[in-house]
Amino acid sequence: MDLFSSDPVSAPPPPPSGAPLAERLRPRTLAEVVGQAHLTGADGAIGRMVAAGRLSSMILWGPPGTGKTTIARLLAAAVGLRFVAISAVFSGVADLKKVFAEARDHSRTGTRTLLFVDEIHRFNRAQQDGFLPYVEDGTVILVGATTENPSFELNAALLSRAQVLILNRLDGAALGDLLARAEALLGTTLPLTEAARAALIASADGDGRFLLNQAETLVSIAPPAPLDPAGLAALLHRRVAVYDKDREGHYNLISALHKSVRGSDPQAALYYLARMLVAGEQPLYLARRLVRMAIEDIGLADPQALAHCLAAKDAYDFLGSPEGELALAQACLYLATAPKSNAGYVAYKAARRTAEQTGSLMPPKTILNAPTKLMKQIGYGQDYAYDHDAPDAFSGDDYWPEEMTPQSFYTPSPRGFEAKIAERLAYWERLRRDRRG
Repeated sequence: MDLFSSDPVSAPPPPPSGAPLAERLRPRTLAEVVGQAHLTGADGAIGRMVAAGRLSSMILWGPPGTGKTTIARLLAAAVGLRFVAISAVFSGVADLKKVFAEARDHSRTGTRTLLFVDEIHRFNRAQQDGFLPYVEDGTVILVGATTENPSFELNAALLSRAQVLILNRLDGAALGDLLARAEALLGTTLPLTEAARAALIASADGDGRFLLNQAETLVSIAPPAPLDPAGLAALLHRRVAVYDKDREGHYNLISALHKSVRGSDPQAALYYLARMLVAGEQPLYLARRLVRMAIEDIGLADPQALAHCLAAKDAYDFLGSPEGELALAQACLYLATAPKSNAGYVAYKAARRTAEQTGSLMPPKTILNAPTKLMKQIGYGQDYAYDHDAPDAFSGDDYWPEEMTPQSFYTPSPRGFEAKIAERLAYWERLRRDRRG
């Protein structure tokens, strides 16, 4: 079991001199934690709890390398709690039972336990339920850490007993502060030009641990001259974007892409499309989403939008990656710059609601086929007005069930091709009124 226990009221022990740079730079107080002042500051949720000397159970939700483990350890030291850390990746039910039994023994002597559970979302629902009695009776103060959205990954019962605190992705200023601290500890300046230093910070993608590991590698290699961005890229491996195809990162980016297209921002739409492709998203998934956008957000304002998306899908099937990805980019740009209308989408939802409410009403007999003698005898197809025989190829007949009044679901927008459709509908409505007297 991956478990670490410390005595109460103990500050984190200093790491050995040979420890990784990220470990040697681990903050010794909450004030030293970078990028999370909204939580650890005097007015933040953690700052207020520490000032009051009382902690409640909490879930720390944030990207990798933002200080979740550090904050948990410093919290225990700040309020005088015994600290126990486990990882949900390596621990099971037997490990949890042992932790809870030890915590209960310590509580009898007046020592409370802060239980830190890294990757808490990795525990299944039944295992998460196992925490509830020990959190409720105060045997442990639970501090869980997760990179995944707690509302998706954690039981509602557990969430109701813990405060969710969101850690920020480290911005450029926080990462720059970390680099400065690293240089001060190492007694040297990183061998980088200003542009390469900015590129190194950008490559960390908000992950302080990754940045410090890269800085440590640079110092150990000791290039003879400061590196420019190209030299830095050649020396260090590029960071892979944080992206799980079945988790929140996936849904956040596809939402951003869809809303950028809907908002007619081709630059942002192209950026999010590229983000997903760079992160390894399946191109055909993106093609399906583009088809959906063409139908939902453009519709008949530009009927060619759907054709363009289907053509892009066929082009990708034909070319594959990376050449076929350009077809997806072209379709994305077409959608973002097309006139927008959700009139068809709204109309279908309204028609569906009405269809569910009206059940199995029969259409009027006049528009029913009569393939048998009996059907003709009971009036199927009788007096049907064939529109092509009518003036203007328009009979103006009533096609609704007798028990319903005519409904209006579709109202074209005044944009794009739908403006022409609106004129056509208005023309037919005038003819209909004229012919019905």
